[in-house]
Amino acid sequence: MRAPENLLADCGSCFGLCCVALPFAKSSDFAVDKAAGEPCRNLRQDSRCGIHSTLRERGFPGCTVYDCFGAGQKVSQSTFAGRDWRQQPSNSSEMFAVFPIMRDVHELLWYLADARDRDSAATLHDPLSGEYAELEALTESVPEVLLSVDVSGLRSRINELLLEASDLVRAEVRGKKKNYRGRDMIGAQLAGADLRGASLRGTYFIGATLRGADLRLAD
Repeated sequence: MRAPENLLADCGSCFGLCCVALPFAKSSDFAVDKAAGEPCRNLRQDSRCGIHSTLRERGFPGCTVYDCFGAGQKVSQSTFAGRDWRQQPSNSSEMFAVFPIMRDVHELLWYLADARDRDSAATLHDPLSGEYAELEALTESVPEVLLSVDVSGLRSRINELLLEASDLVRAEVRGKKKNYRGRDMIGAQLAGADLRGASLRGTYFIGATLRGADLRLAD
């Protein structure tokens, strides 16, 4: 998929929101505990990460795989019109509350764009495009509207359409396909497994071995 520009993270246009708004729990992914709304100790005044080139070595691998899907710059430059939370502290709590909602909406936009670009899901192009346009319009809303968004309801509604698209795409793989949807596969040994066209939605693969597994067209 060639992702729409608005769904690609542009950290240079963001006020470091993922480093402030979100909480961290000390773990293998984060070296420290950090509360939501508390700036990470590595965040500089210019909203850049002070240890960006050595995040993994310093105990922050979780930061290297996080993706806001463009929500950071959207909230910073559009929703709050370039008003930095440092210069206008009165905006900070509202900005930090809007960011995770915007991030969830942008993630849904990413999935819709991906499904819409699949030739095998061509029969769903119109409803996929319709949902995309509706969500994209929602991202232009004022903070008060965004804060009232029922993200769980959005996910539930759009998930039905995405499941239809998934079935169409995975049908490209012939034969019986693995269905691990919602399964507990923690620690599973699946090195070299044939998982082409498999349904892996909501599957727990924490600590699983998937080296060399064939995941083409898996969901």
